[in-house]
Amino acid sequence: MKKSEKLVKKLTYNRKNFWEEFSDESQSAFDFSEGYKAFLDISKTEREATRFYEKILKEHGFALMDIEAGGQKFYRTARDKNVAFAVKGKAPVSAGINLIVSHIDAPRIDFKQSPLAQDSETGLGIIKTHYYGGVKKYQWMSTPLAIHGVIIKQDGTKINISIGEADEDPVFVMPDLLPHLARNIQYNEKLGAAVKADNMNMIFNSIPYFEEADKDVKNAVKLNALNILNQKYDIIEEDLLSAEIEIVPAGKARDAGIDKSMVLAYGQDDRICAYTSASALLDIADGEFEKTAVVFLADKEEIGSEGNSGARSAFIIDFIADLLAACGEKNDSVTLRKTLLNSQVLSADVNAAINPNFPSVHEMQNAVHLGYGVGIAKFTGSGGKGGSNDANAEFNAHIFRIFNSEKVCWQSGELGKVDEGGGGTIAKFMAEYGAEVIDCGPGVLGMHSLYELTSKADIYSSYKAYKTFFLKG
Repeated sequence: MKKSEKLVKKLTYNRKNFWEEFSDESQSAFDFSEGYKAFLDISKTEREATRFYEKILKEHGFALMDIEAGGQKFYRTARDKNVAFAVKGKAPVSAGINLIVSHIDAPRIDFKQSPLAQDSETGLGIIKTHYYGGVKKYQWMSTPLAIHGVIIKQDGTKINISIGEADEDPVFVMPDLLPHLARNIQYNEKLGAAVKADNMNMIFNSIPYFEEADKDVKNAVKLNALNILNQKYDIIEEDLLSAEIEIVPAGKARDAGIDKSMVLAYGQDDRICAYTSASALLDIADGEFEKTAVVFLADKEEIGSEGNSGARSAFIIDFIADLLAACGEKNDSVTLRKTLLNSQVLSADVNAAINPNFPSVHEMQNAVHLGYGVGIAKFTGSGGKGGSNDANAEFNAHIFRIFNSEKVCWQSGELGKVDEGGGGTIAKFMAEYGAEVIDCGPGVLGMHSLYELTSKADIYSSYKAYKTFFLKG
């Protein structure tokens, strides 16, 4: 080997292609992704993900948080939209925890408060909608859709609904405009305005309620829809006013690529990090490690982590305070603050991988590549790092070091070119407590679209990275 080649090998940083450099782990990556796809199929909403993990945690021997109970493994849920669970380490909780935070909400379309109507022009039954999070509205048109959600009846009965996933279920659609007639109403508009929010009415039904003795029923198509819902769920229209019903793409997560090396599915931002971080802690929950390990699955990240179920709520702080007490320590405000100041956090969220169809929005040297492992982002935000955590060099280097020690396939990258756009994560909210925080998650193609694309290499590398963080962080 020439001297220059030796220097290149010794001194330069190069991303490692997982399939080439970690080929002995290829089968593990394929195997791990099977469980991940199954999770995506039954967790298309934040409520469904919460129910999934509450069941799993009970099966793994986690106790519902009780400050009097003692023990080593604890969990808590809140409002069916938050999950936190912890495994006690050897060191006191107040010495700092290793916390991984991800979110289980995803961009979607919601039912409006009063959703059901009969279109005056066509007579069709429609659902009026309101989009949630950063979506390209045109992507939701003319694609099979399912509805998931919860209805609370007047007597307090809770009804969970899911229509459009089973083979025998109907699906729904928001029909787009045919190209033959789109010249003026769509083609002259900018992309973001070609489909307006008021055009996103979902077709619900078309048969009118009919009785031979009563042929003059007003809004008979809407009435028939209400009658079907009443027969199926024993609900009335007023029950829909308080319901939380989400419209999501119908269908299962699928292998993608001729080599089946990727996963195509809805909601991978950010349930990919929820699944990998939760699996990492569950798989080592009965072992021993130095620091207490905590996983927090949050809601509302896609709209700024707002509300009483978002990462900015008191839920995770209250959980950590009770964790201190459950482990025999003081949980006063001083101890809680010191615990947070001593803690380390991975904001586990996806990054934008280079899209071969649109490479110009990235700087190749500082972008995440699909199939090259979990991505570490020192900062997110936009412009001059606005809305960013911007991790400290010491913590950044610490994460690199422990990942290298356990042969984790990782890469460093940012969201896109400077001033091209930008985006934020939960990181900045966790950093407000004084903890060391950095963003760490896999790359995604087609982020926020109905069908996001990820690499099984990066899914498995994220799982391995999160496990390493809990054990060595």
